[in-house]
Amino acid sequence: MTAMRFDRRAMLGVAAGMVAAPALAQPAWPRQPVRIIVPAAGGGSSDPVARFAAQDFQRRFGQPFVIENRPGASGNVGMMAAARAPNDGHTLLFSWAGPLATNMALYRNLTFHSQRDFDPIARFGAIPNALVVGKNSPAATLADLVAMARANPGGVSYGSTGSGSSMHLAGAMLAAATGTQLTHVPYTSPAAATTDAIAGRLSAMFLGAPGTVPLSRAGEIRVLAVLADKRADVLPDVPTAAEQGYPSVVMGTWFAWLAPKGVPAAVVTALNGAVNEMLDGPGRAWLVQQGLDVADGAAGGSPADLERFLATEIERHAALVRSANITVD
Repeated sequence: MTAMRFDRRAMLGVAAGMVAAPALAQPAWPRQPVRIIVPAAGGGSSDPVARFAAQDFQRRFGQPFVIENRPGASGNVGMMAAARAPNDGHTLLFSWAGPLATNMALYRNLTFHSQRDFDPIARFGAIPNALVVGKNSPAATLADLVAMARANPGGVSYGSTGSGSSMHLAGAMLAAATGTQLTHVPYTSPAAATTDAIAGRLSAMFLGAPGTVPLSRAGEIRVLAVLADKRADVLPDVPTAAEQGYPSVVMGTWFAWLAPKGVPAAVVTALNGAVNEMLDGPGRAWLVQQGLDVADGAAGGSPADLERFLATEIERHAALVRSANITVD
């Protein structure tokens, strides 16, 4: 994932000045509660982060910002609802890598596009995947797991939350990088897949790095690698795949704020400024505790930064989907 550098604090002064411009005050925004469409059921990794931001927006802008979970079709249901919503600034989208990038290549008949139908606001952090095995696995290191896979082609299995998920792509990426054949086992629930990994019914599992911490501390799993270009703050002692010889194995998810295409520019400016201030304010520590990478280049920045990032990620995920020959429709 290519890092993008910018001076977030310098941008805040510009954004603050633009927020006060008459274009935003006449007519005033927001004039009513703002709904935030999250294209997944409640309880996932996106939910607490979205609700944290909603509370901050409400405090800043004086209107309720209400989370509306719209799960279905790997996020496509919520994405479509957001794309068709009025572009008056009273509907926002909080989404992530799967619906915004992977699905563009995974589904042939989408009636929306994450760039054509949305205006970018800002990135909101990233969570890397981590490769884990059960506590009784013979693999103590990534090298051990690769050796097992080479000795028994197809005999090493890994679970995911479904075809095209970041967990599935992580496994496909690891197989390609190591020249091995890994067996993908899709599940409908990450909890079920994790349970089978702990019990040894799966050889391995890819989890969001923060979710591995309590299981690792309890001795239920062993974390072999973080799939990022740097170590995760929540797993400082776990080496990256790159440190272990596989620099191309970088996979996780990232979050972003968008709005239906054509939203007033002053609304985008106000929200972008709010996001950047939030990321540099007292709430930053809470976001880091949730396992988010909110460093410059992973969070915040300008709408144009997010636009460029989306284009890069859509292309990257399309290449992964093609190379792994993943289809769902």
